[in-house]
Amino acid sequence: MTDLKIQRRQARKRRIRSRIRGTADCPRLSVFRSLTRLSVQIIDDVSGRTLVAATTKEAKVPLTVEGAKKLGVLVAKKAKDAKISTIVFDRGGYKYHGRIKALADAAREGGLKF
Repeated sequence: MTDLKIQRRQARKRRIRSRIRGTADCPRLSVFRSLTRLSVQIIDDVSGRTLVAATTKEAKVPLTVEGAKKLGVLVAKKAKDAKISTIVFDRGGYKYHGRIKALADAAREGGLKF
């Protein structure tokens, strides 16, 4: 990955985060995509705490669109167990397609509202 590509993603991430804040009532679902796995956290930015977290490694799924769907269902189930129903989606500067879109759609189908 080139430095320019990383800088552009970081700029998109800063732009998104300037408008999105997670609260106790409506926490932020943050996505991180690496070469080997996909990580998701539900964060309360006011108190600075991670409420729920899940990765493709924990879910024992491959890093594919199907794996992202299963991860979305898992994070929605964990959120329901933590009594979280409404969230704000933070795509982390990644384009909303492929694995990111599959994760978001599966989380919606799992019962999260955003």
